[in-house]
Amino acid sequence: MTTEQIAAALRTRLAELQAEIARLEQETIQPLSPKFADQVGDLEALATNEGLEVAHIHEAEQIMAALARIDAGDYGVCSNCGADIAPARLASLPTATRCIKCAA
Repeated sequence: MTTEQIAAALRTRLAELQAEIARLEQETIQPLSPKFADQVGDLEALATNEGLEVAHIHEAEQIMAALARIDAGDYGVCSNCGADIAPARLASLPTATRCIKCAA
């Protein structure tokens, strides 16, 4: 997988995440059910959605950082030791910042 292919896949995933984050944010601002008994389910759904949103935001931040490294020409270089990150590692985890040795 080339860097250009990885960048395209990352941009696609970022767009998916941004759409999902927007959807979750929209659900978060919906009023609770008028029936008190139904509000428990609403609050559980709200908590789940907030957790998903945080996870999606974290993943989006990692993707944006990887895209910035690609643009800067630093992509695929271990942030810890400066060695090249194996192409197989980048193919399976395109947001990797460390080589397998430093990640262990």
